[in-house]
Amino acid sequence: MGTGWTSALAGLVFGLGLIVAIGAQNAHVLRQGLRREHVAVVVAVCALSDVVLIAVGTAGVGALVAASPVVTAVATLLGAAVLLVYGALAARRALHPGALVADDDRPAGATAPVVPVLLVTLALTWLNPHVYLDTVVLLGAVSAGHGDARWWFAAGAAVGSVAWFSALGFGAALLRPVFARPGAWRVLDAGVAVVMVAIAAGLVVDLVAGAH
Repeated sequence: MGTGWTSALAGLVFGLGLIVAIGAQNAHVLRQGLRREHVAVVVAVCALSDVVLIAVGTAGVGALVAASPVVTAVATLLGAAVLLVYGALAARRALHPGALVADDDRPAGATAPVVPVLLVTLALTWLNPHVYLDTVVLLGAVSAGHGDARWWFAAGAAVGSVAWFSALGFGAALLRPVFARPGAWRVLDAGVAVVMVAIAAGLVVDLVAGAH
């Protein structure tokens, strides 16, 4: 039991180390949390997706996916395309601050429909190669080193993901006074656009470099 808890703690720390960074998924969760739009749905999709992918990686599927150049290339290109689109939308919002209205100034009930938000969340999760690299491949490989306690390691990593997305989504409300000004949204969306484009470019460059 001691070994199990030790592996669970190691998985928690390792999992948090992978996801606590500025990326496509985290930026989306933060934005929805700040706007208080369908936060529970976004957090649930991201957390449950991570749990599933961590389980898949721990089961050993990560090694099989990484061994297929075709699957890797297709996933990378799809992921880069999604990131570029999302980055373009963020850049458009940053260039048109008039469209960035704080929630408190909106008419009652004027929130974004849940379906588009859900689709964006699913795309940024399941079409993002970095998510697979972190959860399925990298975390799956590290979990294998824990032998019989690998599922304890996976459980720790899953708890870390659930805790992080919950804190990011629901805790974002604490920053709402800062983002009550359209200028703050301009800065946030400009940063999101830069990060999205940079990640997409990095994915394509790595893919081309790997092909040679």
